[in-house]
Amino acid sequence: MKEFVWPVRVYYEDTDAAGLVYHGNYLKYMERARTEWLRALGCSQDQLKTEEGVFFVVTQATLRFLKPARFDELLEVRSSLRDAGGASLTFTQAVHGAGGEALCAGEVEVACLDAATRKPRRLPERIRKELGNAGR
Repeated sequence: MKEFVWPVRVYYEDTDAAGLVYHGNYLKYMERARTEWLRALGCSQDQLKTEEGVFFVVTQATLRFLKPARFDELLEVRSSLRDAGGASLTFTQAVHGAGGEALCAGEVEVACLDAATRKPRRLPERIRKELGNAGR
C-alpha cells in the first residue's frame, strides 16, 4: 500500500466563524487517516495496546496550510509512510479537496511507546511484517 486514502466530510463543528475548517482540525483528519491506515493493515489501535502492549504518540508535526476547506466539502486525506525507524514511523500526509487540489500538507512523526512504562519501544514484529507486505 504505497498511499492510503481516507475520505472525510467537513461538518459544521469543524469550521470557524467564517465557515472555513479551523486549522487544528486538519491534524484530526490526519490522525483519523493514520488510524484507519493501521486498521487496513489489520492492526487496530485497541488491539495493539491490549495484544502487543504498545501505543503511538505524535512526536512531531509540520503542516503547511495551502487553501481553506469549507463546510460540507468531501475531502480526502492521503497518507504515505516516508520512513520506518526502530521505534518510529514518519508519514507524509495531505488533505485534498474535491477537485484533487492539496489544501493542507505535511509530515507527522509518531513514536511507538510501551503501554506500561510509556517509554519508547521497538515497533512490534506484526507491524514490521505488514509494512513489508505493503511494499515498503
